[in-house]
Order: sequence, then structure tokens, then C-alpha cells
Amino acid sequence: MNEALLRSLTPSVLAVLVRRGADFAAAEDAVQDALVEAVRAWPADQPRDPKGWLVTVAWRRFLDATRADAARRRREDLVDEEPAPGPTPTVDDTLQLYFLCAHPSLTPSSAVALTLRAVGGLTTRQIAQAYLVPEATMAQRISRAKRTVSGVRFDQPGDVATVLRVLYLVFNEGYSGDVDLAAEAIRLTRQLAAAFDHPEVTGLLALMLLHHARRTARTAPDSSLVPLAEQDRGTWDTESIAEGIGILRAALARDRLGEFQAQAAIAALHADAPTAEETDWVQIVEWYDELARLTDSPVVRLNRAVAVGQADGPRAGLTALAALDESLPRHAAVAAYLHERDGDLATAARLYAEAARKAPNLAERDHLTRQAARLNARRRR
Repeated sequence: MNEALLRSLTPSVLAVLVRRGADFAAAEDAVQDALVEAVRAWPADQPRDPKGWLVTVAWRRFLDATRADAARRRREDLVDEEPAPGPTPTVDDTLQLYFLCAHPSLTPSSAVALTLRAVGGLTTRQIAQAYLVPEATMAQRISRAKRTVSGVRFDQPGDVATVLRVLYLVFNEGYSGDVDLAAEAIRLTRQLAAAFDHPEVTGLLALMLLHHARRTARTAPDSSLVPLAEQDRGTWDTESIAEGIGILRAALARDRLGEFQAQAAIAALHADAPTAEETDWVQIVEWYDELARLTDSPVVRLNRAVAVGQADGPRAGLTALAALDESLPRHAAVAAYLHERDGDLATAARLYAEAARKAPNLAERDHLTRQAARLNARRRR
């Protein structure tokens, strides 16, 4: 079974059903039913036109569900509009679906959950694990989001800023999770950059390229995390770095600074440093100051504390950290790192262990556990 083929066809099949009159929630359910049927039937006899097969089966499932719903019997006149057998024109509707899923009537968290489910092809369980919430809670969130957009016309686009936010979150899920969505997010952001003359669109594209360029260096052969300072910079994708920096420079030249441009500038300074020791931390702190001004985000201030610790010493970093809420995600990990650099191994080991217990994923938990064990071993020598 070619799961990659099914994943790639899902957005277009969903778009066909919506354009033919199905509301989004019912269309999404019908497409999921068709995918299940494909998993059952295709290993024995894969159709010559997979997309046409999925459209036909999904449309029939939609019509069956419509007829079974007494409140929607008025839609039975759609039976005569079943698409005829034969090849279906290939159209990439994915970005259009992002605009629908990112409709302003949805919160950003609901928008990204709906996008991951309907367009990204993740299961409700996978999305719940990514958000660290029970599967039932995520199922309710996605159901509410589908009901919210079910009456939205397919040709009514959502807000560009919301689409950017969703693409950014989808990229991060693909970058750090088990399902590879990062490359798809980059592809769609390229499409968005071609369609909209907006510096933040290009800022996001630059940020994605610069982060993606380091992807192969982020994990060791045993899948353990490799911190930025320890990564083999010779494995970084220099073409993506050069492209990202070029796109960023063009965006910054327009003097319309936004948060994605500021984040990309920080990523560019990391990517441009020949070694970790040669990183321009002073300038990175300045960019974090700009980013904090733009977003007023406590997570940005947490990252800034790390940069201050590099630029001005660990004591200065701990002072910056002291102003932040200890309940922030990864606060304990940052505190552990700064205390280690300051020579307080006992406190650092304790905080690494605490951070491991709060880690959002297995890879990060294992990394932090190893850090705690390393320091405890040093203390026993």
C-alpha cells in the first residue's frame, strides 16, 4: 500500500467534494472512509486512476451519509451529479484548503489541528500526542472546528496571517514529529510567496529554509538529539542556507519587520557562523529584543535568556531567566544549562532531571535524562 500516494491525493479529493457542494465536515468524513476502503482494496487491485477512484468512492459515501440524515434530505438531488468514471484533472488544491482550515472564525490552535487532520493526514491520536492532550479532547476540538467551517464557502479565503501561523506550526510539527510535514510546508509557503507580495510570507519561507537546512544534523544515528553547538556543520545544506539568507535580506530591505523575519534573522546568524564559538551572540540578543517587542512572548524571552547567557555570561542569563514564570515549557532545561555553565553541577543535574519529566516528546526526554546522568557521573569522580 502506497501511503505516500494516499496522503498526496487527500487534499485534491477533499477539494473536489467541497466544490461539488459537500460541506467541509461531511466531505472530510467521506474522504476518510474512501481512504479506509483504498487501504482494504488497493493491495489486491490498485486502480489505474487512483484519484478518480477516490473521488468516486468518497462522493458515493457522502451521498449515502446525506440520504441517511433526515435533516439533510434536501441534498438527495445531488445523486445525479455523481462524477463520471475516468481520469480526474490534476489540480493542487492544498493551499486553498489551508485557507479554508485557517478561517478567521477558528482559533489558531483549532486551525492547525483541523489542518493536520484534514490536509496533513495525521490521525486524531497523533495530533493529540503532539498537543499533549487526551485523544477525546482533541477529537472534540477537531469536530468543533469542522462544524465551524462547514458553512464557509470554499471560495471565501481565510486570513493570510492565520495561514502563515498554521503553516509555521505545521512545519514545526513536521520538523520535530514522527510525520514528515516540513518539506510540504516549505512547498506551500513557496506557493504563498508567489501569490502574495508580503514580507512576512518571505520571512517565513526564509525561516523554514534555514531551519530545514540543519535537519540531518539534529539527530545522531541512534535518533538521539544533537544540540546546535555539537552539530556537524559540514552536513548542513549550504544551498538552502544561501537561499534562505538571500530571501531574508530582500524581506528586511523592505523595512516592514515582522516576527518571522526576526526569527529568520536569528536562524541566519546561527547558520552563518563557521563554528559554534564564532556565533555572534550579541547580535542574536539584539534580534531577540526586537522579537520580544513584536510578540511580547514569554517563550521568546526564555530563548533570549539563553542568548544573554552566551553573550554576557551565565550569571547574566540566570538574571534574565529569573524574571520569567517557572511553569514555562523548557524553563527547567534552560535553567539547567545556565547553571551548568556557571559551574553549579548539582543544581544543573537536578534541573535536567526535572526538565526530562516535563519533556514534550521521547527524544527530548532521553536527551535531558542523559544530560542529568552525565553531570551526576562527573560529580561522583
